[in-house]
This record gives sequence, structure tokens and C-alpha cells, in this order.
Amino acid sequence: MIKMFGSKYIEQRINSPKENGPAIIPFITAGYPNADEFKSVLSDLAVKADVIEIGVPFSDPMADGVTIQRSSHIAIENGVTLRWIFNQLKQINLDTPIILMSYLNPLYVFGMQSLIEASLESGVDGYIVPDLPIEESVNLNHELSEAGIALIQLVTPATPKDRIKIISEQSSGFIYAVTVKGVTGGQDKLSKNVISYLDQVQRISKIPVCAGFGIREKADVEMIADYVDGVIIGSAIVETIEQGQSPTDFLDKLKN
Repeated sequence: MIKMFGSKYIEQRINSPKENGPAIIPFITAGYPNADEFKSVLSDLAVKADVIEIGVPFSDPMADGVTIQRSSHIAIENGVTLRWIFNQLKQINLDTPIILMSYLNPLYVFGMQSLIEASLESGVDGYIVPDLPIEESVNLNHELSEAGIALIQLVTPATPKDRIKIISEQSSGFIYAVTVKGVTGGQDKLSKNVISYLDQVQRISKIPVCAGFGIREKADVEMIADYVDGVIIGSAIVETIEQGQSPTDFLDKLKN
């Protein structure tokens, strides 16, 4: 059997029937807190997750709150780079789709052709690039799409309806619906007002909708479960790792 890959594989995993609500997509920062444990953490998460999002450490992660900023800084000190991540991924065989969340600079420096080749060789199925506006993403989107690799675009509660439509049409794998204003890891509780926004995105999008930012506990997942296809848990997972606790145990509590 030929293993599925790329944007279609991401969609298939998110859309597959679930017993306990929407698809679960944990986020971890590559090489945090210990670069030597990266592969084992990924293997453990792959058992519990439907898709895994890996953060590429960057010196100026402007969309991230202090928790992920701190993890990114430590990962950089641990010697983690985009090339290191690709090399690590080549050494393990995961059935779970892998998405890299990277700011544009590391991708640009790596080079487009090298990026495509390394992604295919290491099994990277998609990318999220939070500092790349839709108007400037045409070239990257084209190159990734030609290789079957997803470029996942983001919308927010402030995104107008007509722009949500444009963004959803240019996104693949899923559309990332940011649920709160500001950066990741904020302390504000997820508001019930987000439901109408997620319902609107779901009605517009022809691909799966996954919600992220501000999702920290089971109650958050339950509140939005009927309006999304998946949930992305970032800062809460990184904090769990930071506290020396098991991220897979955290996912079990979130799902059950």
C-alpha cells in the first residue's frame, strides 16, 4: 500500500471518523526542552494525535506568546535549525501527518528548491507561515502545491467574510481559524462569541476547519466541537512539557 502524503493526507486524517470529538493537533517546538528527546516525543505524540504541528525555532516569533517564545529561544540554544529538523524527521517513520510552523525567514534562507526536496525526503506534509500575507504567498503556495505539500492559511475573528472566502480557496490541508485576538498563549478564556465566527468559517470553507490559539482544556474543546473539524493545542502542550509532565497524558485528558 502506498502511504498517503501531503495536503490530501492531512485532510483525510482530520476528516476520518472520531469517537471523541474533533481531530487533535498538538504543537511542539522542535528540540525543546532537550534536542536528544525530540524523536521520542514525536513518536509518543503520533500515537495520540491526528496531525502534529512542529514549530521551527525563530529569534523573533511575533505571533507567539511568552511560553512558545521561551521554548523557541531554548531550542535555538540547543542548536536546532530547519536543516536539523529535516535530518531528525528522516530518521523516524511516522504515520501521522507532519506540519511545520515556520516564519518566512528560515524558509527563504533555506531556498525554495532545497525546501521542497527536504520536505519530500523527510515526510513533511504541510506548512503554516504566520507572517506571510495571502497576497504575498502565491509563489510559495504554487511551489508547495506542485509537490503536493499543503500551505495552511490563517483567518481571525477580524477577517471579513469575503476575505475568509479568498483565504480558504488558497489554503490546503485545512484552514487555521485563530480563535482569539493577539498572540498564542494568552490568558483570556475562550469566549462563547467565537462560536458564530467558527460557524461562519465552516460554512464558507470547502476544506476542514481547525481552531487554534486559546484552547487549553477539555471545556474549550467541548464548546467548539460542533463548529470545527480539529483543534490545535500549542502553549498548553509546551507548558506541560516545561513542567516536566507528559504531553501524551495531557492529550488523553483533553480527549476523554
